[in-house]
Amino acid sequence: MTADHAASNPGPIISRYSALARTALAGGTPVDCDPDAFTDGCFGATAYPDAVQAPEAALRASLGCGNPLAVASLQPGETVLDLGSGGGLDVLLSARRVGPAGTAYGLDASADMLTLARASAVQAGIGNARFLHGRIEDIPLPDGHVDVVISNCVINLSADKPRALAEAFRVLRPGGRLGISDVIADEGTDPRQLADAEQRMGCLSGTLTPAQYRDMLLEAGFTGITITSTHDAGPGLRSAIIQAARPSARHT
Repeated sequence: MTADHAASNPGPIISRYSALARTALAGGTPVDCDPDAFTDGCFGATAYPDAVQAPEAALRASLGCGNPLAVASLQPGETVLDLGSGGGLDVLLSARRVGPAGTAYGLDASADMLTLARASAVQAGIGNARFLHGRIEDIPLPDGHVDVVISNCVINLSADKPRALAEAFRVLRPGGRLGISDVIADEGTDPRQLADAEQRMGCLSGTLTPAQYRDMLLEAGFTGITITSTHDAGPGLRSAIIQAARPSARHT
């Protein structure tokens, strides 16, 4: 689906996050899950010890469930892509880590979130951040364009998770790295209990178990997969860090 089609047919998820972005732009604090969820795994900007220098609006709009930058090991000169970049906090922090010789891309389907993110980049004086309008299932970048793909509590929102992960694999260079913070479901959780927990956390399109996540990553072509639970996120749900890599050219 093209970015233009996404804009004309936003759907409930994009509409919701667009409203949250407008709240942040107006000076409010958007909340994407029940208040007690923030103590159980919905962290926002509190997961970032180095975020204190970020623009206030980007901090307010941080709706993630962890800190993918803690495992991304970004290096100066690298190119990084944040899938579902929202208010841009991960992109701005990534841009600082890769430095002026590197580039940090943010991709989001909400034009309002992109407006917020671009304004925050200008306010922070960051010139190597690039924000793209589109969906994570159809990334508007060429094959093998980035060194690192990150994402913070967004893959769980996708209605086509295998395609989103396949797209992440496509845009990575051989040897490139994937670092995702996401919400995962405990194996064997009662479906009704899981649905209630997903509603509370704001996950609308089905949360993957670790085994399901691993299978989808393997199907996409990733290797070196690790899935590490970090915090309880309520009955049947956990925040987790998912890491993987695209094999280097000599292994393909």
